[in-house]
Amino acid sequence: MNSAFQFNASPYTSFMQETKVTLGNGIELHIEVGGNPEHPTILLIMGLGAQMLFWPDYFCKSLIDQGFRVIRFDNRDIGLSSKIRNKKQRLNTMKLMGRFIVGLGNEGAPYTLYDMADDVAMLIDQLGLGKTYILGASMGGMISQIVAAKYPEKVEKIGLLFTSNNQPFLRFPHPKQLFSLLGRPEAHDEESIVSHSLKVFQTIGSPGYVNQLETIQTIRKLYRRSFYPAGVLQQFLAILCTGSLLPLNKNITQPTLVVHGSKDRLLPPSHGKAVAKAISGAKFELIQGMGHDIPAHFIPQLSGLFVHHFRSSH
Repeated sequence: MNSAFQFNASPYTSFMQETKVTLGNGIELHIEVGGNPEHPTILLIMGLGAQMLFWPDYFCKSLIDQGFRVIRFDNRDIGLSSKIRNKKQRLNTMKLMGRFIVGLGNEGAPYTLYDMADDVAMLIDQLGLGKTYILGASMGGMISQIVAAKYPEKVEKIGLLFTSNNQPFLRFPHPKQLFSLLGRPEAHDEESIVSHSLKVFQTIGSPGYVNQLETIQTIRKLYRRSFYPAGVLQQFLAILCTGSLLPLNKNITQPTLVVHGSKDRLLPPSHGKAVAKAISGAKFELIQGMGHDIPAHFIPQLSGLFVHHFRSSH
């Protein structure tokens, strides 16, 4: 890794260090790195409106303990990375969603997932990672598909977690789950955000595995670290204005593992299956009882699957 970066201890975990990386496009990404620099790197790419801390510390530690160096980061518009201040455009979200479902493109977002994939490619270059392993969750999985197709020389293997290729006519996210994610809290003070976000976690999370106390602690930590609701909407518009990734899937040649939870009510398992079907040779694993989150209960199984995939010789 490029040694020009000044690292500080992470305020969240004893086994990671943080720094900021300036990309060639004016964007600055906040990253955390953990593990032995000699070990192969897994770059973790998070989903819609999700700060890098949504990759649980225990998950990162599990990958590190199994012989990998792990990098997690805040996407643009979230956490401690650059925010995109945009002229207010009145976009009709329902109309965009209607077109998106049938596979039609949309215009008008400040940026698309292609721009976010370029961020990742530049991050790989700036850090001097060479060919790396990428693991993307949800929207991060969509970004990963673009990076792998557009920049094959930067990606060794791909792991995808509860994601989609947004091909036409896939089963739409359940309205309750989708609107909980996009719904507006009553106010922006900490207590309002805690009660709103707790409902979101309980609505999209793994049934029976959402620990209320731990979840509230996590929400407070995230809120105090960064609160920028405009970024969440702009990332959602980026998805809607990127459209179907099906044409790109045909260009992906890297070994790919797609993992999905059987109880995912935000992106039903048919989305993950569609991705695995569209990418030549991709493998699909269904995790019984898991929703659209990474609870501690499933981490040994999840990390084991991805480690085995990244390690295997083919």
